[in-house]
Parts: sequence; structure tokens; C-alpha cells
Amino acid sequence: MSPPPARDLAGRRIGLLTASASRLGGGVFEAISAHAELLRGLRTQPVVIALRDAHSADDADRFAGCELHHVGVLGPRMIGFAPQLGKVLDAADLDLLHLHGVWMYPSHAASAWAVRSGRPYVISPHGMLDPWITGRGRWKKALARLGYERRSWHRASAFHALTRQEAADIASETRRQASLVIANPGPEPEPRPMTGRAPMILYLGRIHPKKNLSGLIRAWTMLEQRGLCPPEARLVIAGWGAAEDLAALYHALHGAPSSISFIGPQFGADKARLLAEARFMALPSLSEGLPVAILDAWAAGTPVLMSSECNLPLGFDHGAAIDCGTDSERIASALHRALAMGESEWLGMAHAANRLALGPFSRSAIARQWERAYAALINRNATR
Repeated sequence: MSPPPARDLAGRRIGLLTASASRLGGGVFEAISAHAELLRGLRTQPVVIALRDAHSADDADRFAGCELHHVGVLGPRMIGFAPQLGKVLDAADLDLLHLHGVWMYPSHAASAWAVRSGRPYVISPHGMLDPWITGRGRWKKALARLGYERRSWHRASAFHALTRQEAADIASETRRQASLVIANPGPEPEPRPMTGRAPMILYLGRIHPKKNLSGLIRAWTMLEQRGLCPPEARLVIAGWGAAEDLAALYHALHGAPSSISFIGPQFGADKARLLAEARFMALPSLSEGLPVAILDAWAAGTPVLMSSECNLPLGFDHGAAIDCGTDSERIASALHRALAMGESEWLGMAHAANRLALGPFSRSAIARQWERAYAALINRNATR
């Protein structure tokens, strides 16, 4: 007799596999941390399995209440070869495995686990199949496709896309149609702002070429040179990144106005304080999946300046965001509008941001979608 269908996920062991369960994972780390918390709310047992890195121990407390396994890596970090990963996956006794991110050894380990266990396997690329990303490091990605990715993509029970645009990118790259389209959940929103804020524009996130920080810095410099920045206006850049990307940022900042500051990584209370003080967050990205930093900003009642590549059109539709594009002239125009905005107009945008955080990106709304999706995959697998 087949087991009864799963109407909820209580007691299920859901594996979250990732190349990095620490700050080095950038937005993917933040998304997995939020997803694990969401799963705890659904009374599952999240089992987080990650490659060990320099900050694994530092950030382990972000997965309190989860089973957490760090697996050692042999050889280059960019490949992530972890010979013990298969054994860890087998011992975890998972009902379903959810891989976060592609192009590294965990893809191979996850698809091999799916064959051995016969259990459902979900892939979330987190924007890593965006054409801007697939166009970089072509030789590495070509080898990965031949070595394990195509096999992994074929074996997956489902793909998960953060947006409809990402679903189209997944279909183009993998030939797999009909991805699950479920957004990342945002944090619990703060009370809506009742007064305006000082003219501080914030960038918060990973330091990486796709974030287009050089374009943002050029745009701010242009405003300064044209006398369009209020005397007290500031551009604050907060984040972390690889050594070569930090070097590129320092190069872009050389000779820039003193009103621009880079303050390094910010977490916890420091991150929350910055979000609560910023008039706008700026993210003129060249490529994104669904940026968690914007959901963080909206939860803090902070509207954003973002490019359409951030894949959050609801922000434009509901008045919580201004389209800044990706070229410096457009970014400068958006910055000027943001800095010149009156209090009543700004409060209207801040309240729109709060409504988005309470509505379509709330944890309860996203949790219901995942509960239905996971239960359907588990039930479908049980009836085969």
C-alpha cells in the first residue's frame, strides 16, 4: 500500500545543498538562510549541507535549529571537489534534496544522490544561468556542462526560478520547461517610516563586477561635478568580495569625491542600522536572479534605485523603486531625483516598499508556495 499523500511537510527532512553556507556565498547564502527559517516554520527538519570555507564557523549561527554539515574541499575552490559529499548526502536520509547554485561539484554529487536514492531533487540556479553569467568563464562552464551539469539538469525533478525571466533563462540553457517560479522571502518588515531620512544612498551586498559599482561611482561623481548633490549627501558602499573585485573597487574610488565611502562588510545590527538610515538603496546591476538586498531594503521601508536586470518589476509597478538603468547618465538622473525628492513623495515610496514586504514577498506567502511545491514532488515520487 502506498503511503498517504503529504498535505503538509511536518517531519520531512529537506536537504539544502550549497557551495557556501557563509557570507562568502553572497546573496545565495542569505537566500538559503531565509529558506531554512521558512522550512522550520513548516515543521520540517532542514538539513543544510555545504562546502567548508573560511567563514563556515563564523556564520553557523545563521542556521540555528537546522542540521548543519560542512564538507571539506580538495583542490581549487572554484571547482569545489568534496570527495566525502556523497557519503554525507546518503547518511542524511533526506526526503528531498534542493541544490542551490550550479557550476560546481555539488551538482554532480546531488544528481548522483538522486539516482541512488530515487528521491526528488530540485535545482535553484539563483541567476547562474543568466546569459551575462554564462558568458563569463566560458571554458569552465563548457567543461562543467560536459562533465556533470547536463546530467544533473536531466535528472532534476524540477527547476526553481526566482522570476519569470529566470525561468526563460533556465529553459534556454537546459531545455527544461515549466520551472517552479517562487520568489525569495523577505525578512519581517519593520514599522513603516513616518518621517523622511537624510540624503544617504546605500549600496549593500557583494562586491562583484555584475553589481556595476563602477557605474554607480561614475554617476555620483558626475552629480558632484555638476553641483547637483546636496552638501550633506553621501553614497555609502558596504559589502564584501574577492580580492580582485575589491581591488577593482578601490581603483574606481581613486580620485572619487569624499562623499563616497566604502565601509566594508556589514552584518546583523550594523546592517539593520544602515538599512533604516538610508533614503534609498542603489543596485544598478548588470545581472541578477532576485536580489535579497532589495527585499531587505523594502522590509526596512527603504525604496530602491534599481535596474530592470534586478527582475523585480513589482517594485516599479507599485512605486517602491525607480528604474536607474545601468549606464552612468541614467544612474545619475535617478540619483538626482532621489536626492531632490520631497518628504511626502519619499514617504509614499517608503510605504509602497513596506506593503510589498508585507504582501507578495512575505514569508507566509512564500512558505505556502513551497509547502505546496515540495508536497507535490514528494507525493509524485511516492506514486511512481
